Amino acid sequence: MKEKPVRSSMIKSAKALLSIAKAEALGDACFRHILTRIRPGVTERAIAAEIETFLTDNGSQGLAFPIICVSGAGTTDPHGVPSDKPIERGDFVVLDFGARINGYCGDMTRTVAVGRVSSIQKNVYDIVLRAQEASIAALRAGARCELVDRAAREIIEEAGHGPHYVHGTGHGVGRKVHESPRLNAKSKHVLAEDMPVTVEPGIYIPGKFGVRIEDLLIVTKFGAVNLTQSEKGLIVL
Repeated sequence: MKEKPVRSSMIKSAKALLSIAKAEALGDACFRHILTRIRPGVTERAIAAEIETFLTDNGSQGLAFPIICVSGAGTTDPHGVPSDKPIERGDFVVLDFGARINGYCGDMTRTVAVGRVSSIQKNVYDIVLRAQEASIAALRAGARCELVDRAAREIIEEAGHGPHYVHGTGHGVGRKVHESPRLNAKSKHVLAEDMPVTVEPGIYIPGKFGVRIEDLLIVTKFGAVNLTQSEKGLIVL
């Protein structure tokens, strides 16, 4: 496979990386805050509004992208839009959001359970987490993006959920939340030092529920520095 050349815009300066790190740290603080607000009866739209308020009140210069807060069957849409649906006991809730600092974006996703979790939900969550950890372990300068994607995809496929993984494993982040390189099965990009990239595998079972876990990392010669510090073990609120 012919590799695509690394463009200078994919590699960020120390100043840009610091801004991205600050944006992600604000996202972590927001996640800790929003865990205290999620409960049965609160609507998706109310949670999304609370996320936006927290980010802007604490220094975010606008949002990196429109906030995703979906619950129950709505989590089967990777790009779901918050609605007036109340969160219910037994729901998964997917939260995907990012702050913006000095023009640079943060990006994180967490999936939490409310009240209780079924064995099927827990099993799928564990598969996604293992897939994410495998892709993170594959990150390093010189790694082919398609192989980073494959590390996650193979775990999901082996678990029988290949058809339920409907997007790529990650992407670059900068002044735009979606930039090159792309970490997907068709990517010809190769990672280089000081590239900020996401790793965000997901499983979406039609009519039931979805799970996505996303971290933002900086590629180094020896692996990757994870900027996202929020808990990734399954949280049941």
